[in-house]
Amino acid sequence: MSVTVFIQGRNGATRWQPGKRWLLLPILLIAAGTGLYQHNAKQLTQQQATVDGERMAREEQKDELIALKSATETQLSMLVAHVARMQAKLTRLEVLGQQVALNNQLEDQFDFSSEVGVGGISDLGTNIELDQLIADMDKLVSRIDNNNVQLSLLETVASNLHIDEERYISGRPIHKGWLSSPYGLRNDPFNGKRTMHKGIDFAGKEGVDVIATAGGVVTWADKMFGYGELVEIDHGNGLSTRYGHNKALSVNVGDVVAKGDKIAVMGSTGRSTGPHVHYEVLRGGQQIDPQKYVYRKAG
Repeated sequence: MSVTVFIQGRNGATRWQPGKRWLLLPILLIAAGTGLYQHNAKQLTQQQATVDGERMAREEQKDELIALKSATETQLSMLVAHVARMQAKLTRLEVLGQQVALNNQLEDQFDFSSEVGVGGISDLGTNIELDQLIADMDKLVSRIDNNNVQLSLLETVASNLHIDEERYISGRPIHKGWLSSPYGLRNDPFNGKRTMHKGIDFAGKEGVDVIATAGGVVTWADKMFGYGELVEIDHGNGLSTRYGHNKALSVNVGDVVAKGDKIAVMGSTGRSTGPHVHYEVLRGGQQIDPQKYVYRKAG
């Protein structure tokens, strides 16, 4: 198939027959236009996808910010409640400390009511509520530190006030029972020979409580030859007490006991003829007559 084209010129019409390449030109133009359209369409699609992705990302960020704000507000509310509970507990602690000082007639030396001065915090404008919370927590920490120091000093002073009373040896090492053998020379119950009895025996029912006659530190809680199960307590100032022939012990070496505390139960261990407690008082490591301590008035 051939195509003839007539071109009008000055000298009349001229016939021109294009080659096959010219016939392909429209097709090429159409193909180029189609490609360009497809390229532009692809770019538009990609741009639209990018815009949609950015919008979705912004929406996700917005949702995350809303969730973060909500969580922060919840945590802040929890902190506020926690500070309020700390303030209530600290107030009770201050009242207790003041009462202890009053009971020991030390109220003039210990003041649990006044607050400790603390440094200021600058105003951060929009964060004023958080700043106030931080300031309240700083004040609480300062109050707690101050009260800990005062309570520690009060404990030391109160202990020193009562230490003589606690170390004051008096009374019997049992609640129920009777004196069965005094301090001094006696006939030995096993061989009948005249020997020195370096303590006082209190007889009673097996299993009754044996108690400390003064406060102190346990320096022996184990078997000892002749004594059986023995407890020894150091009361300071060179004085100590011993409690022998127990069935079982209720304390260990290093324990701090107060006057009247249960330290053992009565038994008949060691060199013994029946249930009783062999009670000794020692000064400088030497046994002395416990009688004056047993019958002395309580300090």
